[in-house]
Amino acid sequence: AEGYHAYIQSVARRAARLTPSVENYPPLIRKCYPDEQLGDLDQLRAAWAETTDSPYYDHGWLTLAAILRQCSPVGTANWQYVLPKKTKAKVADPLSAFKSRARQISADMQARSRSAHPGMLLQEDAREMNGVPNGWATLVITSPPYPNNFDYADATRLEMSFFGDVTGWSGLQDGVRKHLVRSCTQHVSPIVSQTKQLVADADVTAIHDELKAVCDRLEEERSEHGGKKNYHTMVAAYFVDMARVWQQLRRVTASGGRICFVIGDSAPYGIYVPVDQWMGELARAAGFRSWSFEKTRDRNIKWKNRKHRVPLKEGRLWVGG
Repeated sequence: AEGYHAYIQSVARRAARLTPSVENYPPLIRKCYPDEQLGDLDQLRAAWAETTDSPYYDHGWLTLAAILRQCSPVGTANWQYVLPKKTKAKVADPLSAFKSRARQISADMQARSRSAHPGMLLQEDAREMNGVPNGWATLVITSPPYPNNFDYADATRLEMSFFGDVTGWSGLQDGVRKHLVRSCTQHVSPIVSQTKQLVADADVTAIHDELKAVCDRLEEERSEHGGKKNYHTMVAAYFVDMARVWQQLRRVTASGGRICFVIGDSAPYGIYVPVDQWMGELARAAGFRSWSFEKTRDRNIKWKNRKHRVPLKEGRLWVGG
């Protein structure tokens, strides 16, 4: 933590000596920051970019990425799409926010260093889990993407645009979406023609009849709507992906281990998708013995502009055996 603190101080000093340049940032970033604010962030980015030989280089990226949304005066909440036309009252000064976030990270590092059990981070695909040994886990707690709830690729667009990883919306398809569980229609536009193959995939045999019936209804309903969303493809691809996750979880979970999934169901075009039931059946097909669902709250009851009135829920899916 002391080394990281010294590193952050050196980046801040280096940034103060640099001349900001904002002209080359993509349009999204220019819309999200006034030039003065963006200039301060650019100085920090340029200073950080000069520290590739530091063992804290990745920590510097994390610190800077973590303040980008709070330093923008437009709508940049993590749970929503970037809204350049929306403003917010409280905007952080980039240098102050950088140092403040560094103090928080430093405190977390110090607290973690006192633990007798160091953590291990594996960057793996949950559908493959190549780096996880057989029978390793005794308890798995996670929350997979909810179907038709959020475009997780778009959630990276502000940060990736700032760091130059993408220059526009299209860059997210190859840069991010192809690596994610296919949980929204933006992920499946290139594979709409493969919907029937997805429904017939051997990995979803346990729910085939129910899945086919829902996907057929969604495809039929699609023609009645102007947007013609590919919900039928998304639902099929989502459960194929999750079936493969369950198969890998069976491999890496010890006998007698437990799994807790925080999940929510869905009703695209008002057609209900019983996510908890299908997840449980896929888990059992993968080799787990039992499943149960514990509802924690109702969904789709708050907003007056909701597109359907189908009752939805959120809760904990418990799988064991």
